[in-house]
Amino acid sequence: MKILLVNPPNCGRSIPEERYGMDLMRQIFRGEPFALETLAGNLREHEVQIADLKAEPCGFGDLLREFRPDVVGFTALTCEANTVVRLAEQTKKQGDITVVVGGIHASNDPEFFNRLSVDYVVVGLGKACFSEMVASLAEGRRADAIPGVAKTRHGGPLVYNRREHSISDLVEQMAPRYDLVSRYRDEYALRFRNLKIGFVVSAFGCPYDCSFCSIGPQTDGRYLTCSPDAIIRDIGLLGDVPIIRLVDANTFGRPEKALELCRKIREAGIKKQFIADARSDTVVRHPGLFFEWKKTGLRAVVIGLEDIDDARLDQMNKQNTVAKNRQAIEILHEIGITIVGDFIVSPDCKEKDFENMEKYVTDSHIDLPMFSILTPLPGTRLHKIMKEQILIQDLDYYTLTNAVTATQLGEDIFYSRYARLVKTAQENARL
Repeated sequence: MKILLVNPPNCGRSIPEERYGMDLMRQIFRGEPFALETLAGNLREHEVQIADLKAEPCGFGDLLREFRPDVVGFTALTCEANTVVRLAEQTKKQGDITVVVGGIHASNDPEFFNRLSVDYVVVGLGKACFSEMVASLAEGRRADAIPGVAKTRHGGPLVYNRREHSISDLVEQMAPRYDLVSRYRDEYALRFRNLKIGFVVSAFGCPYDCSFCSIGPQTDGRYLTCSPDAIIRDIGLLGDVPIIRLVDANTFGRPEKALELCRKIREAGIKKQFIADARSDTVVRHPGLFFEWKKTGLRAVVIGLEDIDDARLDQMNKQNTVAKNRQAIEILHEIGITIVGDFIVSPDCKEKDFENMEKYVTDSHIDLPMFSILTPLPGTRLHKIMKEQILIQDLDYYTLTNAVTATQLGEDIFYSRYARLVKTAQENARL
């Protein structure tokens, strides 16, 4: 079969930009559509193309007409969901094409895609079940009996079998198809340093359950680690790309596995730099692990610090403290690892909260602070808690840079203070 996998274009909307002329969405980094490369890796017997509309936003219609796919698969973040529906409608106008949607939003809110323009929704990891689905379609059979695959029902709710995710869903023997985006490779870079970055996965899911996080449903709450051999193979497939971004929610979720990987990378003689995610309490409990990773090329760690107030951390079910965050920052500075600190700005922040956040970031010497706005993403526990407070339902604004609930400060003041945080971070970024 001929299969076209589509990464939607940049399509999120910005209240600060539209209402107040504040440009907060300047892109520091553009990454590759790794989820689609992974899917393609398990479709070797089919003719597959990847269209990255973030790198090449024009020409989707021409590609449909020229390639004439049997199946078109879309991935979608929450802020891309409306755009994917429109692209699906465009696809259906080209003929008898099976349209499938997967990714984070489909896994968290599959009912959103229960529409005439969509045939199937993949809920959870798709590498195994999408391949199973394509095999069924190639044989002329419906695919909704496959766990994790929902057939849309126009006029009724989705009915499907949940998939019990396991290591077998990683299909590790089948490598990602990095070659399918080779024409875009120069686009995948850290903009202000002009450094190319490639994606490799070492784990799926997360052993924690933060209320705001949308990652859990993709693995049905399980944390699945990849084998060192598969990870090292994928690093090698990226050739001369100098920086490897380990695209996991928590690379060090199993410290013993992370240490094993670190040693095997070193034994393999790999000379790359790495960027990975970690929790601050993991850094505090296992400083030696990060020292070893520094020797192996760990350049930067992305840490979800989230807030500077323990009460707010508790509300997020972060299972962490401000004190541990400070300890982790000190340890990483001592080791010499760059810190990318993720913070969540609550819409109920007052002027003093913004001042305290700015002072904390400055005093802590965090190399690249990143600020998102607390957003109750559909499918998360936070969405269930805050559902009645949501004022903006249009998913185009769910970019994590818009307040979709009421702000404590006047909206213009809130966004002015938020813009100050973001721009200061971007201007002083060290990575």
